[in-house]
Amino acid sequence: MPFSSPDSDTELMFRGNCPTRLDEKGRLKIPADFKREIDRLYDAQFYITSFDGEVIKMYPLKEWEAFEQKVVANEPSFEDLEDFKNVTSYYGQMVEMDTQGRLTIAEWLRNKFGLKGEVAVIGKWDHIEIRPMEDFGKAVEAKPLTPARMTALMRPRS
Repeated sequence: MPFSSPDSDTELMFRGNCPTRLDEKGRLKIPADFKREIDRLYDAQFYITSFDGEVIKMYPLKEWEAFEQKVVANEPSFEDLEDFKNVTSYYGQMVEMDTQGRLTIAEWLRNKFGLKGEVAVIGKWDHIEIRPMEDFGKAVEAKPLTPARMTALMRPRS
């Protein structure tokens, strides 16, 4: 059974790691499996940002707008909302996928996040993360899903 996004009525579809390379102009070719889902459910507009300055998050614009609405609906304090807007705008970039399925990531973002050569393009259900492949591998290996963590994930919440 497919998941549905709590922020929209779109089926969550970005799954897996699809390593690829950035070209010399900083363009990221969207992996074919992800591109099929984008073509099926979205237009070519995306919002790229980060919450922590370590990982790039790429949302179809429709999903990003739903995420923003959820943040506002939770009625955060003025300060928390301003911090959210400041951080996500600082790293924020509107991008459009070209006809060949590529997105250009701004040079300063590529430099900040160490994106060159092989990158991991990671499906996170309603968005995609972009990380240096080596960094992603080390992060996953450092924090595996142990049997105890899997049991906790599968335990029903009361």
